[in-house]
Amino acid sequence: MLIIEDLQTRTRTWHSRKRNPNWKARPGLIVMKFGEQLRSSVIREYQWYYIDYDGLKADLKHPSGDVVAAAPATANSGKPPRREWTEDDESRFVSKLESELEKVHTKQQVKAMEISRRIAVSEREVRDVVNRLNERSLGSDGPSEEEFMLLEEDLSDIIADVHDLAKFVQLNYTGFYKIIKKHDKLTGWHLKPVFDTRLKARPFYKENYDDSVVKLSKLYDVVRTRGNPVKGDSAAGGSQASFIRHTTKYWVHPDNVTELKLIILKHLPVLVFNPSKEFEEADSAITSIYYDNPDKWDLYEGRLKKTEGAEAIRLRWYGPMKTETIFVERKTHREDWTGEKSVKARFAIKEKNVNPYLRGELLPAAVFEKARKEGKKSEKAIAEDERLAAEVQWSILKKGYKPVCRSFYHRTAFQLPADARVRISLDTELTMIREDNLGGVKRSGDNWRRMDIGIDYPFSQLPPGDICKFPYAVLEVKLQTQLGQEPPEWVRSLIASHLVEAVPKFSKFIHGTATLFPKHINLLPYWMPQMDVDIRKPVSHDFGIQRTGQSATNSTTDDEDDDYDSDEDQVTPAGSAEGESSTQVAVRSGRPQQQQQLVVDMEEQTTDRLPNDTYLYDSDDESDDQRLEEARRVGGWAYYQTLASTKADAAARIALTVLKALIPRPRATEVPRNARLESLLGTGEIQERRFKAPKGKKIYVPVRVEPKVFFAAERTFLGWLEYSIYIGTIAVTLLNFSTREGGHPSLIAAGAFTLLAILSLCYAVVIYLYRSQAIRTRRVARYYDKWGPSILCAALFGAVALNFVFEGRSREVW
Repeated sequence: MLIIEDLQTRTRTWHSRKRNPNWKARPGLIVMKFGEQLRSSVIREYQWYYIDYDGLKADLKHPSGDVVAAAPATANSGKPPRREWTEDDESRFVSKLESELEKVHTKQQVKAMEISRRIAVSEREVRDVVNRLNERSLGSDGPSEEEFMLLEEDLSDIIADVHDLAKFVQLNYTGFYKIIKKHDKLTGWHLKPVFDTRLKARPFYKENYDDSVVKLSKLYDVVRTRGNPVKGDSAAGGSQASFIRHTTKYWVHPDNVTELKLIILKHLPVLVFNPSKEFEEADSAITSIYYDNPDKWDLYEGRLKKTEGAEAIRLRWYGPMKTETIFVERKTHREDWTGEKSVKARFAIKEKNVNPYLRGELLPAAVFEKARKEGKKSEKAIAEDERLAAEVQWSILKKGYKPVCRSFYHRTAFQLPADARVRISLDTELTMIREDNLGGVKRSGDNWRRMDIGIDYPFSQLPPGDICKFPYAVLEVKLQTQLGQEPPEWVRSLIASHLVEAVPKFSKFIHGTATLFPKHINLLPYWMPQMDVDIRKPVSHDFGIQRTGQSATNSTTDDEDDDYDSDEDQVTPAGSAEGESSTQVAVRSGRPQQQQQLVVDMEEQTTDRLPNDTYLYDSDDESDDQRLEEARRVGGWAYYQTLASTKADAAARIALTVLKALIPRPRATEVPRNARLESLLGTGEIQERRFKAPKGKKIYVPVRVEPKVFFAAERTFLGWLEYSIYIGTIAVTLLNFSTREGGHPSLIAAGAFTLLAILSLCYAVVIYLYRSQAIRTRRVARYYDKWGPSILCAALFGAVALNFVFEGRSREVW
């Protein structure tokens, strides 16, 4: 599948290479493949150090190095036949591939060392300027504004260097991945397992930029604030009484993680809880153990459906396994109509006391006995913690909650110390792991967590069924704004950019449980069917980081010998914390630049979210087979009732289809799209994409229900009831005021009005019961009435007309 871009109309359309293998692009069209993407993304500094993708591809097509033009062409293809790949060809290709690997690895190492040295030099320069600023005497000017501007420009240049290096690494890793895949496909020799070992010997793709990001963030914050960075308690959030807090979650493709971090650090510093300590990777590790009842999954369903009072219980620690302080946390969901906000409360407990506490052997009063003696917290705070500990302990013991799922990730948080108005966190390497003892396999045993793993990502010692690696990073934006106040402009630009994909109400606990327990969980979150959709998007507006003067070339191709196979799997460097950036965007955040053309690798892209796609969820209602299967397990009267219901539904659907086909009605006429619709939807066929849940499972789409919805249903029912009473009153009046001698026509009219009143009353009751049931179960149903009022008005008109006709005949008017 290819995406074709028309340079004249700027529209993109899908083209299937399988349906039309002889198709060739006409002039004015761009067909993007990895070769074009690589050439168009070349950074001037690195232009001689990229993988020679075209040369390696040519070696695969013409093993001997010369075109086999002398060979006779076949009648069918018109091309000379490929000769068999030999051992000499393999040795020559592997030698060149290793030479390319050495070239890329050396350049990456040299550039990484250069960046480290430049950061060290900048640290000394910033320290010198800050010392001069603090030690200036009375009457001296100290450092000038120009010095700070030069330092800021130098740091911006280093940030661009880190971005370019990350992009260079990602493109080359993708290039090696693709050329090896192409080699295995064309030659039949399996090079991938062998070359994986050679890649691990020169792991240019495993470079972790977290240390550089933390250092650059600290330096840039000092320079940006002109030597007066905001200080305060990193854990403090200030008073939140007069603020409204909004939290939104986004997915970030691994290609965009490094770029996203570099953009954010220009506005917010990395939040470091212990500035005096040198940054280590383990410091950013966060691990949580989620609890639930493995028989009923009460907490999972409650959090998924967002029912009032739904809880999530987890035990969390920061850093390595040897950490002694464990936090017991409870999240409680509150509906907006209650006037309360969702609450996350927690208390700290020593690791050695966790098992006795969970088993009920250690009471909450004993947990906080030492805290009371030390007097470091107020009695009120200790009493609240003790109450929380008692409630959590009661829930675990009473409802049989056990450890079911672990989440692990590295978190980079951006926030001004003691200022929680804007807080952004980015979680990478997100991994969910089973903690249960189901299926006769002891994982955690009698302990509160399993001990055969720690923070040793990627947890290669675990069997595949025990682990789920989330393919994206998770960005969480928390904003505290006063009433009527808008969030900062850069935040609005960030969340509207191509770098993020909004996923409201995403939950690590829900996703991990739904993924790791497919045999036990039948209700899936709404984002599960979209996990196979590539979330990368075109550059929507000028936002991001790019070095000025970077060369980019777009070219057309009509190379029929090229390979158009679609790589379903995404290429992400194994062991890399972020992946790296491979998207070209504008120069500096906030600076208008000419928008760059989207460069997409068509061999790698699985699906592209074009503007004309529509996503529909077809699995909220159970199919007849699923309902019958469920009723068959229950047995008895419930099965026969469900059987009759399904047969009646099937007959009604068939009858409705036949009636639609027989009844003459106006047919829709296709109207050609105007220029505006073509600019939005393109000229191609509008695609409709339906996501269906696996057999036996349902997708739960979040539905927000407030009390006024119940009241609206009641008001509608009372309105229909009032209408029915009016019609019934008319019927009684006609019946009572008719004479015995000539009352036959009036009796017929009164009967029509009476029947209409009864039917409207029954219809109102049925609709009210249906809507109430749908509201209680939070089902996505049609709450509007499409046909009822129209049919009622038509029936009323018919009854009035009937009465008019009979009354005219009785008075001998006609």
